[in-house]
Formats: sequence, C-alpha cells, structure tokens
Amino acid sequence: MTRMYTGNETMAGLTSLLIHSGVVALLLLLGTLKPVQTFIHESVTPLIAPSLKPREAVERGGGGGGARSPIDASKGKLPPMAHKQFTPPRVDAADSKLPMTPSIIADAPTINATSYGDPLGKVGIPSNGTGFGGGIGSGSGGAVGSGKGVGVGPGDGGGFGGGVFRIGGGVSSPAIIKQVEPEYSEDARKAKWQGTVELSVIVDETGHARNITVSKSLGMGLDQKAMEAVEKWLFKPGMRNGKPVAVFATIQVTFHLL
Repeated sequence: MTRMYTGNETMAGLTSLLIHSGVVALLLLLGTLKPVQTFIHESVTPLIAPSLKPREAVERGGGGGGARSPIDASKGKLPPMAHKQFTPPRVDAADSKLPMTPSIIADAPTINATSYGDPLGKVGIPSNGTGFGGGIGSGSGGAVGSGKGVGVGPGDGGGFGGGVFRIGGGVSSPAIIKQVEPEYSEDARKAKWQGTVELSVIVDETGHARNITVSKSLGMGLDQKAMEAVEKWLFKPGMRNGKPVAVFATIQVTFHLL
C-alpha cells in the first residue's frame, strides 16, 4: 500500500520540528543564567559529612605471627603503628628493654591492656601463640593475628585485616543518616567546658559504628558522652564495587554551650 503525503502534512512536520528545537534552545539558554546556576548549586545536598575524614584506601589487609607455642596467643594490646617494621611484637616486649620499639604496619584501633598480645586472643597464660616467624598469633609474618604479613588479623599484605577498608581508591565514605546529639556531662557544664572529641570508628556494612575509640580526648566526661551518642548514629555505609563494606572513619563530635 502506497501512502500519499500532502503539503499540509509536510508543513505540520516542519512546524513540530521548529517548536521542539526552540524549546531545547530555550532550556540551554536558561541553564547559562547566573540565578539559575545559583539555585541549582544551593539545592544540592552533600553526601559526605564534613566530619568524616577520607583516608588512604586499602584493598586488603592482615598479618600474623607466633613462636610455635603449644598455647594459643594470649589477649593483649597492639604495638604502635609504623611505616616500616624493625622489631616484631611479643607478649613480654612491654616489660623488656629492647633497642627498638616493637611495631606493626597497620593503623589499628587502640586496645586497652597492660601488655602486648592478640586482641582476639584468650585471657590466660601469656603466650606468643602457635604461629611462626616472630610476632603474636596463629599466623606468620612477624606481626599479630591469624594472617600472613606485618599487619593485624586475617588476610595478608599488611594493614588491618578482616574485610575493613579505608575511604578512597574506589571505597566511598559513609554518610550520616540519623544523628543523635550528645549530652553534656554535669562536670563540663559547670566548668563551661567546650571543644571537640575525635573518635576512630569502624562503620560496618549495616551502617552502625563499632570499635569506637577516642583518638583526641576532651575530658570532663565528654569523651564517654560522645561515644554513647555515636553508638546510636545510623550511616549510609561505605560502598565498594556497588556493595556496602565496613570502613575506618574519623568522627569529630563538637560540644558547645548556647
């Protein structure tokens, strides 16, 4: 079947094309106007909270050690972090006079204990663990944990193992969804004490803060108040390859009197 086109149909098509072209040109012109650009800019809400400081990304992490002891590694604190390890940690190192301080290559949370050990170890007889190569744990590498390398925990290659990532390098920052304001301690209120508490936390895959430690203290009972508040916060978790992951983050909680 052959369709015949009349002059009216041709004119209608041309008119429609001109109208659509005019609308597109008008939208482009409006987008270049300063008031429109300002409105668009001020309507965008940042997704990254300014109190969450980005850090170097770590794709994997972990480490381990031990002294071939028949007894599992004992529980204790982690040695300080260093960029290069010279002396592996051991359980009795805290009381020994060593030429260099034991260290690990991992920015791990602070553990309160009197002697070095594995934070996941057992309370009991002091032991460097069943692993080998120096260090503490059931792994190898001269560090702490069940992994392999100079970091901490399961995995290898240094850093803090167990599936915890750093913000950056393909790992997005968590964003605060629900924020509970911290309460003032009575001592701080009486002293009119103000300032900022800095907390190191792990924001897990469900958007909750765990392993909360104080990296910058304010005192007067406000450190504890800050930790209690952040425990109740809810985050949009950090993402990696489209999936939520646990990430290290630093959170600053500011106290000020009105």
